[in-house]
Amino acid sequence: MTVASLAAPIILVLVYGGVAIGRIPGLRLDRAGIAFLGGAAMIACGGVSLDEAFRAIDWDTIALLLGMMIVVAHLKVSGAFRALGALAVEHAHAPLALLIATTALAGALSAFLVNDAICLVMAPIVVGATRALRRDPLPYLVATATASNCGSVATITGNPQNMVIGALSGISYPAFSAALAPVAAFGLVLVVVVVRLVYREEFARRVVLDPHVVRGRSHPGQMLKASLTCVALAIAFFAGVRPAEAAIIGGAFLLVTRALKPARIYRELDGPLLILFAGLFVVVAGAERALLTPDVVASVQRLGLADPWRLSALVAVLSNVVSNVPAVLALRPFIPPLADAHRAWLIVAMSSTLAGNLTLLGSVANLIVAEQARAAATPIGFFAYFKVGLPLTLVTLAFGTAWLVWT
Repeated sequence: MTVASLAAPIILVLVYGGVAIGRIPGLRLDRAGIAFLGGAAMIACGGVSLDEAFRAIDWDTIALLLGMMIVVAHLKVSGAFRALGALAVEHAHAPLALLIATTALAGALSAFLVNDAICLVMAPIVVGATRALRRDPLPYLVATATASNCGSVATITGNPQNMVIGALSGISYPAFSAALAPVAAFGLVLVVVVVRLVYREEFARRVVLDPHVVRGRSHPGQMLKASLTCVALAIAFFAGVRPAEAAIIGGAFLLVTRALKPARIYRELDGPLLILFAGLFVVVAGAERALLTPDVVASVQRLGLADPWRLSALVAVLSNVVSNVPAVLALRPFIPPLADAHRAWLIVAMSSTLAGNLTLLGSVANLIVAEQARAAATPIGFFAYFKVGLPLTLVTLAFGTAWLVWT
């Protein structure tokens, strides 16, 4: 027994436990700090060398995430999100139409752009519109969070865990979307149905709405430039260009401007998320090296991961315990040996994302909407969300798994 073989499992448990809880009692470390400290501890104990740690980090994922962050930041700062949100909401003249518009917009934007960023932009628009109309904001905020999760299933760039899976699996952008876009579409329809049933009082009476959303200051030229860049990125992704390469080039192109100071864009980037990814890559690599013995592999294989239904259930549970990105990385060594690794990776992507709809704490997107709602004095209760999240998660997971088995 070496120091590394003894320390690696302890570091892995502490890091995953800290990520699951969100902090370490008595310390002010957040999830990113916990992962970074864990990666450094893995290097210090000899679990991996510094060079091996650098090689363990999947730079494709980091580059794709960074590039998409820059693109989303430009869309946000230029006012493109506010303008699009206002346009959609202002054409909704009944509560159900407002629900459909909110769900469709959150889902469609999250299908291509990172869902966490979409929630950050959409939640204030929804709160402002519902307050102006004297409607209950709760159903529409819940729809925003759940729709962003459902919509993000559709593509590799929809959420961080899909980016990791895209890099690890080698599945092309078009193939990924062809397999999972129908699941995302089904999920968005179900969001409208479930929210409409759970909050039936909000939609019971016929009411004519005349919504108006304050668009705020915008930069038309920069808005057009960012929008065209998004179109170009979509074309590049579906044409087979390496997603990380396209995203980095697109993000760098947008930084060339006289209208916006770079500092405004940099403030919108989620640096802690990049640190979290880097730390987790190193921790998992060290744990694989120390713990991935033939006996461990055989024990995991006995769980029956080759069965799509069992794999889907396992991923859903694991994602709700330690969050979706750590769950995906924990499963990384066990998916490639499966007989149908392609389908298994798609099930992991689908299940890890849709499982985030189960509870208010299930995904970062949910937490962002909840925090925005709390700041606007319209808090979302745990059970108020759970009434939608539970049936939505169970039905979409069942449909998604059945769809991937059938196709």
